[in-house]
Amino acid sequence: MPELPEVETVRCGLLPAMEGQRIARAELRRADLRWPFPDGMSARLTGARVVQLRRRSKYILADLDRGESLIIHLGMSGRMVISGLAAVHVPGQFHFEHPALEKHDHVILHMESGARITFNDPRRFGAMDLCATAALDAHPLLAGLGPEPLGNAFNADYLAARLAGRKTPIKAALLDQRIVAGLGNIYVCEALFRARIHPKRAAGRIGRARIEALTDAIRATLREAIAAGGSSLRDYRQANGELGYFQHSFRVYGREGVGCLRLGCTGILRRIVQSGRSSFYCPICQR
Repeated sequence: MPELPEVETVRCGLLPAMEGQRIARAELRRADLRWPFPDGMSARLTGARVVQLRRRSKYILADLDRGESLIIHLGMSGRMVISGLAAVHVPGQFHFEHPALEKHDHVILHMESGARITFNDPRRFGAMDLCATAALDAHPLLAGLGPEPLGNAFNADYLAARLAGRKTPIKAALLDQRIVAGLGNIYVCEALFRARIHPKRAAGRIGRARIEALTDAIRATLREAIAAGGSSLRDYRQANGELGYFQHSFRVYGREGVGCLRLGCTGILRRIVQSGRSSFYCPICQR
């Protein structure tokens, strides 16, 4: 499932085609994805202008000039594909050639500019919903989310307070969306390696200096992944259909049985399963 960097990469790819643009027609080719679409979704989107395109955790939010926001979740295999943008990528410059629609193209936004945005999802674990913009924080998908890991509210003071007294493994704590929003399995593994913290260490037994190192590691890992275009594991694609390539920079994830990349370390990377998910770590570097 796409994590924060993948979703942010898709959001950035969608900006020139969506933000500030009006939806001429919203075409729904089925009645549902993971859940049924909201009543009148096509009519509520048709004619609306996208005032702002933003991200919250792993969700893309398109704020409309009608006081509603379109919530988009990519699920396991969902991808947003743009066609009709000019080959030179000049903002506001478009051509109008579109590929033939495919079997799993479930939602198509025909933009007034001539661009077309297609939501393709073979497994249909993705989701779309509409909600009053002012009520987004109370939406079931968004309510209770912790701060964004790249925002000012996420810092060592905050994380230390949330981890204090917790016996749960630090890996599980960081995946808890109520503590910090948007982190997923891949980038938590990478951040823990950078901070030299074992994924099974009790969250409440991590000292202040290491928490500071961890917050810095989380931010650095996410920023590098966003800059590189996310990862291309499984079905992930950028908005333009291309693969991301941050996986070439993974230091531990998926590297079980090979040597640690940290200079001077002789450790062999290991894999364990925590709560049904793979954790990769160095038994020497990470304590």
